[in-house]
Amino acid sequence: MADDLIMGLRFFSRLPTGDSPFEQPNLNRIAVGLSFTSVAIGFLPALLMMLAAWLGVPSYFAAALGVAAMLVATGAMADDALADSADGLIGGATIERRLEIMKDSRHGTYGVAAIGLYLLLRVTAIGAVAAYNPLAAAAIWLASTVIGRSASLWVSVALPNAREGGASASVGRVSRRAFFGGMGFAVLLAFVLAAPFTSVVAVILSLAAAAGVAAVWVWTCRKLIGGQTGDLIGALQALIEVAGLTGLLVVV
Repeated sequence: MADDLIMGLRFFSRLPTGDSPFEQPNLNRIAVGLSFTSVAIGFLPALLMMLAAWLGVPSYFAAALGVAAMLVATGAMADDALADSADGLIGGATIERRLEIMKDSRHGTYGVAAIGLYLLLRVTAIGAVAAYNPLAAAAIWLASTVIGRSASLWVSVALPNAREGGASASVGRVSRRAFFGGMGFAVLLAFVLAAPFTSVVAVILSLAAAAGVAAVWVWTCRKLIGGQTGDLIGALQALIEVAGLTGLLVVV
């Protein structure tokens, strides 16, 4: 598990992980402990946001600082994937053209709009809670990232690779056993982190929203792409994080 945690940190973040030998990323191995990887990635950004709010920094500014720190920690992986997916799925007319657009590192109008909305939704959601309870904001945010990153791997379980040689193809497919094992940890952590500040009902609602978004996204990817790519997995992470925050905030 320790080796898999390091592998997950190296794949999903830019955080230092020591000088242990490099291993080829294997998404099936990473999946089981991914919820713990998500906590490790999100801990310092959430702590920064919480401390800034406690020191009297306006809550939305504190939330923006936390989100900025998260961008640094993750290398904006999910943000970039969301933008590429928005450009490709909306801007392309054929499967080949959609994949071509998604592979292009430049972002178009749909991609820029998607990134802007993703940043805005996170900052406003976290900032609204931090205004009266910074600890609750940090816990709820961490829970949503845990749910989002683990649940996004359903794309790898449900769909074949859309292209050969891409990032997703190079790290392998996720088995159902590894996915549901990892989701078991993610669900447990979500309850531990968020339920004390919301309710059990809110966490269940958040998980239901995540499942619904994942199902719709897989259907969309199958229809428009015929498979999955790393961008589509990362985009689902962003979408589920927002859906998870929405469910958790309903009864805060």
